[in-house]
Amino acid sequence: MMVGISGVPGTGKTSVTALLEQRGCPVIHISDTVGSFVIGTDEERDTMIVDEEAWIAAFPHVDGYVEGHLAHLLPCDRVVILRCRPDVLDQRLAIRGYSPAKRHENVEAEILDLILIETLDLHPREHVLEIDTTVITPESCAESIEAFVRGALPPSCGNVDWTAYLGVP
Repeated sequence: MMVGISGVPGTGKTSVTALLEQRGCPVIHISDTVGSFVIGTDEERDTMIVDEEAWIAAFPHVDGYVEGHLAHLLPCDRVVILRCRPDVLDQRLAIRGYSPAKRHENVEAEILDLILIETLDLHPREHVLEIDTTVITPESCAESIEAFVRGALPPSCGNVDWTAYLGVP
């Protein structure tokens, strides 16, 4: 079963998948797979431009976890979307050294449910789990993901609402 773990930067994808790897679960990091599909850079947004269609077409169906903010675009059997309260997300991205503009872009994407909306355009709701990582530990998040994959935790999405943060600098 291929399980995508997605979310905007700073929601905990790398921390959680590091724990899953320590537990012996196979994990593919999307950052390791897009190199040959980079077709340019967007200097204004400080990001690479990836030929997503070609990347998706070339991506093999794997048995394990696929981690990265594009994982939800793949034909996964299950998708986990990690979420984080916008003010906390902004702090996490500031610690990483993200520019104010890049932080704003990612916080706005989180507030507007961008990753969840893209996910639900491609995957049935019964294959999607949304987890708010704002105050839970990576260990607890990893346990929830494993329970979801085993069928011990039901799918759930659409319960995170950050709209109160719209317009907040």
